[in-house]
Amino acid sequence: MFIFAALNRFIHLSQEYIININHKLSIRNMATLILIAVIAVVAIILIGMYIVYNNQEVALRKEAEAQKGKVESVHDQMWKIIQQKAGVTEEYRETFEKVYPEIISGRYSQDGSTAMKWIQESNPDFDTALYKDLMQAIEVQRSHFTQAQTRMLDIIRQRDTLLETIPAKFFISNKSKIDYTIISSTRTKTVTTTGIDDDVELFKKK
Repeated sequence: MFIFAALNRFIHLSQEYIININHKLSIRNMATLILIAVIAVVAIILIGMYIVYNNQEVALRKEAEAQKGKVESVHDQMWKIIQQKAGVTEEYRETFEKVYPEIISGRYSQDGSTAMKWIQESNPDFDTALYKDLMQAIEVQRSHFTQAQTRMLDIIRQRDTLLETIPAKFFISNKSKIDYTIISSTRTKTVTTTGIDDDVELFKKK
């Protein structure tokens, strides 16, 4: 009897030991599974953020490229208008590039402006009766240019903000600057740099 009792006791203790081990293993397995699940969720979130922020950057960069094309289109249209309405020939295209910033800055309507002198020199036979019509056509294109360049600068600002803000800055892979030179007259750049604008005489004396 004693041997059977001892044997039963041993079996019972063995069963309890196995149960305890299984319980501990079960807890460890559960903890491992939870840890794996947390890591997986974090990884999915990080990958999702990487995709979202990079897609935003790509969209803004592509829009900037398209907008740059619109700015250049206005430039070409301005040249065509001056060619057609002022009778300026193709040989003056290079000098047109020099006065273009002044034209789009709105200083073309002054009698003594560089732009008007250039038109008169490019075509001495220019019919002054067409002057008003030319100014109206230029003004329309100048308005288009202002809108196009303003939108271009806004796109660049949005992208720069995206690149510099947290957490986007940690996920975006392409951080190269958008290549765009602001088109403005020399006078405008001088005023912006110095903060002084004392050129208030509309019609300068020669």
